[in-house]
Amino acid sequence: MIDYLQKFRLNGKTAFIVGGLGLIGKEVSTALSVAGANVVVLDIVEDAGDAFSKKMGDSDCKVNFELFNCADMDQIEKNFSGIISKNGCPDIFINCSYPRTADWGKSSFKDVTLHSFRQNVDIHMNSYAWLARLAAEEMVNNKKSGSIIQLGSTYGIVGQDLSVYEGTEMTENMTYAAIKGAVINLTRQMASYYGQFNIRINTLCPGGLEGHVAGKDKTQNQTFVKQYNKKSPLKRLGRADEIASTALFLASDASSYISGATIVVDGGWTSI
Repeated sequence: MIDYLQKFRLNGKTAFIVGGLGLIGKEVSTALSVAGANVVVLDIVEDAGDAFSKKMGDSDCKVNFELFNCADMDQIEKNFSGIISKNGCPDIFINCSYPRTADWGKSSFKDVTLHSFRQNVDIHMNSYAWLARLAAEEMVNNKKSGSIIQLGSTYGIVGQDLSVYEGTEMTENMTYAAIKGAVINLTRQMASYYGQFNIRINTLCPGGLEGHVAGKDKTQNQTFVKQYNKKSPLKRLGRADEIASTALFLASDASSYISGATIVVDGGWTSI
């Protein structure tokens, strides 16, 4: 009989989590470490990274922190290579990062500047693309059957419903839609090519989540929350742990025949 629970275990696997201290990233890092993986968190907040590593270590989970700035495109390849040299080739690579400029909150069609748009595409979409390629090539060179997971968004699949922003200062985001749409199709192209090496690449697309709004307030506007919940089939925002459990599935052998997929975790938002 097949041991189905064992399929979800990650014992002996090394997982790199870029942006592993963020809203989603911290839950993904926790989920994979609890499942037995040796987790390497790549993030820019050193104090928080060291504290998180210690906390998880006290729970007998293996978590190491590596200072890494994915927005430093001039050094991204060199810095990533250094982390691989120190920690070895990953079996699992998950990008949860959310690099953005200081003016990210002004990315609506009427406010965005060409300079801001180009800079955000470079540090976000291009960093996602290049890191995924570097990870995949490292897996090929080490003959690893790996899993790569890219964080997309429902707004890389469908346009933003502007009615949920009525009565708030929130706006649509031209740059975000362009970036996440590109990430989703890059995943498909990578899956097509790297399948011959038994490397799986999938996109995980969250819907609206409880938590802060990137580039804006630390707490969510309650008018927005009420309007979003009304339109969502499950009548609520999602939670970061619900994204993390799906990431665990995609990272594990439980999803061994899934590649090139766009896995949507949005409470049914994109179904209507």
